[in-house]
Amino acid sequence: MNAEMVIHGSYDYRLVAVSVVLAVVSSYAVLDLARCVTSALGWARVLWLSGGACAMGLGIWAMHYVGMLALDMPMPVYYHYPTVGLSLLAAIFASAVALFIISQPKIDVRQEILGSVVMGSGIAAMHYVGMAAMRCAALVTYDWKIVVFSISLAIAISLVALQLAFRVRDENIFSHRKIATAVIMGSAIPLMHYTGMWAATFHPSTIPVDLSNSVGVSTVGIVTISAASFFVLGAAIASSVLDRLMALQKTYLASSRERELYFHTMAEALPEIIWTADPEGADDYFNQKCYEYSGLTFEQLKGENWKQMVHPDDLEETSSKWQNALRVGEAYEVEYRLRGKDGKYRWFLGRARPIRNAEKRIVKWFGTCADIEGQKQNQQMLEEQILERTIQLADANTRLQEEMLEKDFARNELDQQNERMVDELKQRSQRATMLAKMGELLQSCISREEVFAVALGHAPKIFPAVPGAVAMLDPARNLAEVTGYWTECRIPTPVFERSSCWALRTGHPHLVLAGDPTAPCEHAGGLKNTYLCIPILAQGETLGIVHFQATEENPNLDPSELSFKTTFAGQLGLSIANIKLREALRTQSIRDALTGLYNRRFLEETLDREVRRAARGAQSLGLLMIDLDHFKKFNDTYGHDAGDAVLRETGQFLAKGIRAEDFVCRFGGEEFVVILPTGSVEVAQARGERLRAKMREMNITHQGRSLGMVTISVGVAAFPQHGTSPKELMAAADAALYEAKRRGRDQVVVATVKEETAAAEPAKSEAAWS
Repeated sequence: MNAEMVIHGSYDYRLVAVSVVLAVVSSYAVLDLARCVTSALGWARVLWLSGGACAMGLGIWAMHYVGMLALDMPMPVYYHYPTVGLSLLAAIFASAVALFIISQPKIDVRQEILGSVVMGSGIAAMHYVGMAAMRCAALVTYDWKIVVFSISLAIAISLVALQLAFRVRDENIFSHRKIATAVIMGSAIPLMHYTGMWAATFHPSTIPVDLSNSVGVSTVGIVTISAASFFVLGAAIASSVLDRLMALQKTYLASSRERELYFHTMAEALPEIIWTADPEGADDYFNQKCYEYSGLTFEQLKGENWKQMVHPDDLEETSSKWQNALRVGEAYEVEYRLRGKDGKYRWFLGRARPIRNAEKRIVKWFGTCADIEGQKQNQQMLEEQILERTIQLADANTRLQEEMLEKDFARNELDQQNERMVDELKQRSQRATMLAKMGELLQSCISREEVFAVALGHAPKIFPAVPGAVAMLDPARNLAEVTGYWTECRIPTPVFERSSCWALRTGHPHLVLAGDPTAPCEHAGGLKNTYLCIPILAQGETLGIVHFQATEENPNLDPSELSFKTTFAGQLGLSIANIKLREALRTQSIRDALTGLYNRRFLEETLDREVRRAARGAQSLGLLMIDLDHFKKFNDTYGHDAGDAVLRETGQFLAKGIRAEDFVCRFGGEEFVVILPTGSVEVAQARGERLRAKMREMNITHQGRSLGMVTISVGVAAFPQHGTSPKELMAAADAALYEAKRRGRDQVVVATVKEETAAAEPAKSEAAWS
């Protein structure tokens, strides 16, 4: 033997492909069989495990030998079949281990590692035992590094295969993940085989070959082995598929039975009659409640025989509604009477609903019959109660008429009493008329003095038997002073503090009975008779009191006259409030609403008065006409609200920038006029310059945004240099303002002297100043 010589062979790639396909099919078989082993119990589990191990082992063994037969050697090769059988047992053992592990409910890392070592070692043992079965004129040597690598590869492949198989074992039979896993496992197993073949080296040998118990494999043998393996694996997969289908069928049948049992249990548990019918309307089921009530059997009720239970008067309507529901396929509801086994009829409410399949076709009708006999009886009882109530109402109406007659009699007596009261009312009417007349006069008063004169003059006529007095609060609202009285009324303290009167303190009328020490008024100290203090109110404000006293002849104050006294005080307060309102309106009539400055009306009156005063005293009078520069552009840019803010800020600025004796008025729009009594031309010009300079320093903001610098133009005129009448002064100041605008704005210009004014005055309508 020449150990240095090596025999080289070649592979038949068709057989290599067959070996790979065998490995893939074997892998798929073990994935599908794992579910069967997992779901089986007892001896069935043992049979599935044994059969699956044999089928998978045979497939892996066939892959191995087809892969070995794919190696074409230059000499004949025989196989020692006892050794071949031993390699088959190793493959079956490795397959059994794999199936056992992946069929567990769950596996941990320790089981995965142990199973992969056993399975990988079994596959490696199958391979190398199969190599030992070869009989040929050659000596086989091994590279132990590659051998160890092939065994490690077998264990690693087994670990990955176990993990993948455990994850996809319960998926559908032809799921994409299961097929992909089978391809991965089937491609990895031949990888270990051909790695093992790579470890073997064949050397020529002259030693005679022992061919005892050996057999050669021809092409027919290869086909037979492959076909048999595919058949066995196909049978295993088919068995698994059949088992799955049978399990699904059993599950479906069990589910159907369970649903049917659930329906029957529910139908028997309900207190109502439950029935079902086929799509044509023939009844095919009744619950026990129906049999118990009717006393009939299923054979006597099925189909349309149930109609024999319906009351003859209700049969036509019931049949018509049921046929209409069958025709249109909609739910129906009807009330009818059904005969019981005792021959008596009871009212029932019948309902039915169609049950449709996925194609929206009716497959069943489900119906109920609810006993409503009690409701019907309750309804009848209710109707009887309504009738009874109606009779009771009729009786009540009769009694009411009798009571009305009694009331009419009582009313006649009351009318007689009213006649006696008429005389009293006439007297009250006369006093009310007089009170109204006093109110008219009070509304026409223009001063507080006139108000008190009218009130004190009418008081003794309205209250002839009751003395009284009027006390008003001072402007500080701390002291009250008696302003007048009637019928010799005397108040011990004519001037008293506000806290001395309970009416002033509470804002409500305060009555003190004779001899009652509970809450007397201090201002009435010493009075022994009953007295009443009523506050004079106007717009929620207390102005004073009206004080009434009882006399020796009339020791008590008539409670019925309280309204007259309250009205008297109210009219007095209203009149005083009107006078105050007129004074406020006068103030508002001379003030500009936006800026708070004097308005044009006040300007005309004041300028005329100051010009006359200056002429009488031979004094100067300064006049400034001020205009905001570019105000229209400013309004267009920032809006009218911002423009109003500028006008208000300008008004406040001008009011603060003048002397106490000066007057600042809003002339109109963005124009302002300042009247400077005793101010000469120089003083007026200086004041205008000062205002112009200070105006540039102002920072006006609106809604948190700065509006930028605002400038003014000022026209200056003075009496008598530029005019001796208000019209001439205004015209001169306006001309000067016009000149300031013409020169570029933000300037102070003094008007020309009176003789030049007429020639230089711009063409402007006199109506603007009048």
